[in-house]
Amino acid sequence: MSVETVARRYATALADVVEKTGEADSVRTELKTWEAMIASNADLANAFGNPAIAHLKKEAVLEKLIEKAGSSRTTSNFLRVLLRNGRLTELAEVGTKFDSVIEERRGIVHGTISSAHDLSEAEKAELKAALEKVTGKTVNLTFSNDTDLIGGVVARIGSTVYDSSVKTQLATLRERLLER
Repeated sequence: MSVETVARRYATALADVVEKTGEADSVRTELKTWEAMIASNADLANAFGNPAIAHLKKEAVLEKLIEKAGSSRTTSNFLRVLLRNGRLTELAEVGTKFDSVIEERRGIVHGTISSAHDLSEAEKAELKAALEKVTGKTVNLTFSNDTDLIGGVVARIGSTVYDSSVKTQLATLRERLLER
């Protein structure tokens, strides 16, 4: 099973729990802290991932870290489940999926807008409003420039692409002319 699939399963299960308890934001913050702690300490990451180290020793280390970090009961239990199932080293992937599951459930999507030139704040707001109307969700956008577009914009929301670039329109026109 792929890491992405595993991460989504754990993230979805955690999201189900925190939605009932109202702890989504606090658990999210705590998971980020744990991700940073494990990522910044290679010895710790190696210890949790090393099958030669006894599980009881890993549990003892985790319990001491939980005690020092003062994590919530939900986060602590989640970390214990990850350790018990040999998935604590995949905490970063689980955390990323957890963020996306929570945002998805809150009706938030992320997208990118590529344009041939810098867009004004009014144009950005207009594009955001149009995409929110089309998707029915709150859209967080990242803007970038791509001079190859010649003009117009390309919007990407998830796997959906809305392409109104001059480059694409010219390519479409070229194909139609060659067909005749």
